[in-house]
Amino acid sequence: MSISQPPPTESAAHEHFKLYFFAAVSRVLAQGASLCGGEDSLLARFPFLEAYRTELTELGIDPLEVSSGAGPWAEAISAWEEDVTEHLPLRALRRAALLDHDTLTLLLAVGMVEEDARFGALFASLQGTPTLHRPTLGLLNAGWRGDEDRGETRGRLRRLMELGLVEVTDREAPRSEWALHVPGAVWDALRGEAPDKPTPWMKHHPLERLEQDEPLIIPESLRDALERLPTLLGTDEVRALVLRGPRHNGRRTLLRSVARSLGRGVLEVDGLQKGEDARWRVVGPLATLLHAMPVAVTDPPPGEAAEIPALEGLDGPLGVVLGRLGGVTGDGVDRALTLDVAMPGPDERALHWERGLAGRACPALETLSTGFRLTRGHLRRAARLAQAHAALAGRERIEPPDVREATRALNRQALDTLAVRVTTPGDWSQLSVASETLRELRLLETRCRHRERMGAAMGVALARQLTAGVRALFQGPSGTGKTLAARLVSAALGLDVYRVELSSVVNKYIGETEKNLARIFALAEELDVVLLFDEGDALFARRTGVGSSTDRYANLETNYLLQRIESYEGILIVTTNASDAIDTAFQRRMDVVVDFRSPDASERWTLWQLHLPPAHAVDSQLLREVAARCQLSGGQIRNAVLHASLLALEEQAPLGSAHLEAGVTREYRKSGDVCPLRRATTQSLRG
Repeated sequence: MSISQPPPTESAAHEHFKLYFFAAVSRVLAQGASLCGGEDSLLARFPFLEAYRTELTELGIDPLEVSSGAGPWAEAISAWEEDVTEHLPLRALRRAALLDHDTLTLLLAVGMVEEDARFGALFASLQGTPTLHRPTLGLLNAGWRGDEDRGETRGRLRRLMELGLVEVTDREAPRSEWALHVPGAVWDALRGEAPDKPTPWMKHHPLERLEQDEPLIIPESLRDALERLPTLLGTDEVRALVLRGPRHNGRRTLLRSVARSLGRGVLEVDGLQKGEDARWRVVGPLATLLHAMPVAVTDPPPGEAAEIPALEGLDGPLGVVLGRLGGVTGDGVDRALTLDVAMPGPDERALHWERGLAGRACPALETLSTGFRLTRGHLRRAARLAQAHAALAGRERIEPPDVREATRALNRQALDTLAVRVTTPGDWSQLSVASETLRELRLLETRCRHRERMGAAMGVALARQLTAGVRALFQGPSGTGKTLAARLVSAALGLDVYRVELSSVVNKYIGETEKNLARIFALAEELDVVLLFDEGDALFARRTGVGSSTDRYANLETNYLLQRIESYEGILIVTTNASDAIDTAFQRRMDVVVDFRSPDASERWTLWQLHLPPAHAVDSQLLREVAARCQLSGGQIRNAVLHASLLALEEQAPLGSAHLEAGVTREYRKSGDVCPLRRATTQSLRG
């Protein structure tokens, strides 16, 4: 039997599929003819089969061979394949999964109704069950079984099920009545089609689309490693490549580049964490059919590992996208090479900004590349949003405020469910603290500005220990300006500050608090925001002796925080008015510790001037007396002015001395102390 080559309008992959499909049709026709009393009777009952006879004739196949179900199909298909050099999905699957021609023909027979629903009526008739339009295991076993069959057909079907190529629709039925079907994603791939989303948890990037990707912007060391990878991945020494790093930092893009260099597309697999997940079975065969490198995307929480089993039926390497924390295990990665994808440096970020802004003028490019430490993906997204903000303002040129608004939009999308953005207006002139405290705060600002350059100014031993992270502890009595100072540090750096809400972090279930904290730390690193733990002694408390399981798990949370803070590459500020309650191990890990004390008379005078409205009518002598005698904190001064302003608004008068006295007296009453002012509060005012 000889088979003609496909016409120019047909792809070789689809023509190859048709050959196997007609091989399956011939077997079904032979079985149908024997059960229906001959070929003529079969064609009379199912006239649509006549069209298949015609197509077989056009392929150069004798229709008589079809009716008998015989013929050297395997030899003919193999001979046809010899002249085809391009990727043939069925041939690739046959070789990778070690299948024979009969097994592939059996697979196509199971999926006949996917190609032509009229075969459903034929199967229902042959099985004697009008409502069962899919072939059963019993029907296929009878049709493919030879005179000396020793269970080969059942074995072939079992192998197809193990590979996820065939599924059972009703396992409650007797085994011989199991109705079989081919998953839609598999059938599309068998036909030579390549849908973008074969399943809800898969995404396909064909090779021709990868070839349109822009050149990579990566460090030379990483580029050199990527150039050597195709040779390594072509051997049995390395069968998997794991790229570890922050999210949205180009890990998938790098794996797509590796796949492209191998002449393959990419099949992304997301959401599979357990090795026993049945969905893993089809990943290898489907990737082979699509001529793609499967890429498992996983981000297990700290202390946990995703399991990836060996992928049967896979004819190439496996890629894994992994977060900074957690791990990966399983037979699928037993010969894996791991590369860390670090955050881009200032020079690389400048190139990303240039590409992302697409030639738009941006005089502040150096400021953007040094001031916003974003991941590669967030850089590109921020650049697009910044262009929109500039256009909204009627400008062609991109300014830093446009980028700030763009990054703020990214922050809201990711962080708002876990933390609260705190506004950061003003500058250092709004803070009245001791000179040594202000000096430490300005040094902290400088440390944050140069956090990526400090390694170059250090010795080798110290430079290797440094990261881009900066950790600061603000300690002192309540109301002394710790939170305001954190906001002003962020404002000076041009970054947003997010206050962590303990109610959204702490969870009564074991391990959930650590997972929530891991998400917050990871997002803050990716988006380059200042992370603020206000009243941090609630989370950073001293570890206790283990007297119960509660103590043990509380200590585990503390231990996790210790480890994560040490590896954190962002800016972290912790405030507390109970520094004695904070574990000393946390204090040792802080790069900067700033002490805030209660303000003295001159600082209180400055605080009153900062808080009172410019047009106030407070007697200057009274104001000096209040600053000298009333030892209020900055927070109490703020509250006193708020109350005085409310009284003035109610009277529709400027804020005067009586209003101020009432506000001060109210603060002393709240704290249970006696107001030291010589004059009494005006009785007409409500204190």
